[in-house]
Amino acid sequence: MTTAPTSFDTDYDIEFFFDPVCPFAWITSRWIEKVQQQTEFRVNWRFISLRILNKDKDTEFPPEYEHGHTAGLRMLRVAAAVRDELGPEPLGALYTELSGSTFDAEPNEQYRLSLGTVEMVSAALERAGLDTTYAVEVDNDSWDAVIEAETELALSRTGRDVGTPIITFQPPDGLSFFGPVISRVPSDADAVPLWNAVTTLAAYPGFAEMKRSLRETPQLRVFGELSENPEFEDWQGGARAAHLPENN
Repeated sequence: MTTAPTSFDTDYDIEFFFDPVCPFAWITSRWIEKVQQQTEFRVNWRFISLRILNKDKDTEFPPEYEHGHTAGLRMLRVAAAVRDELGPEPLGALYTELSGSTFDAEPNEQYRLSLGTVEMVSAALERAGLDTTYAVEVDNDSWDAVIEAETELALSRTGRDVGTPIITFQPPDGLSFFGPVISRVPSDADAVPLWNAVTTLAAYPGFAEMKRSLRETPQLRVFGELSENPEFEDWQGGARAAHLPENN
C-alpha cells in the first residue's frame, strides 16, 4: 500500500478532491464531466473525507450525517485500493457509479442506509468494469492513512475552514478553492461559459472567496422531484441549519 502522492503526473488540468457522499461535490463533478466532454482538459479524481475532516465535530451534526460521513470513508477505502493497483484512471468511472447510484436514484428518504455497504459498492464496481472483490476493502481501515494524507494535502492548499469539493487549478502549484458549490447541474450550453468564469476568478492571485449560506435545495432525484424554482435553505458549517441539533 502506498502513501498519498502529492501528484500522479503533471498532465492534469485540475485535481478534484471528492467524498462520494457529498451531494454538492457530486453536482459539481457532473458539471465538470460536461466540461470535459466539450474540451480536452483532464481531471485527476482525488480523495477528501468528510469523516476525517469533521472528526472533532461529531456532536455538531445530526446523527444521520455521521453515518453518511462514515459511509463515505468506507467507499474511499475501496477507491484507494483501486488506485493503488490500477492507478488514477479508473477513479472517474468508479466515482460516477458510487455516487450516481445514490443521488440519481428514485426519491428515497432512507437512501443513507445502503451507503458504503459491501453490496452497494460491489454493484458500483461491476458497473464501472472493475473487479468486485475490491468491495471488501470497505472494512480495511489500513487505507485511512492514505485518505487522511490526501485530505490533509487538500486542506494545506485551501486552509481548514472548508468542505467538499476542493479543486486545484493547474496542479500541483495552481490555486485551490473549496467549491464551486452549485445546487443544480448546468445545461450543456452553460457548462463551459460557467467554467470559464470560474477559472478566470481562480487565476487571479488575490481572489479568496465568494459565498452565501442560502442555497437552493440540491436538485437531485433522490431528494424528490426536480424543480425549476426550488426552495432555499440556510446552511451552517456544512449542514442544513434546520437539521442541526441546537435547532431541534
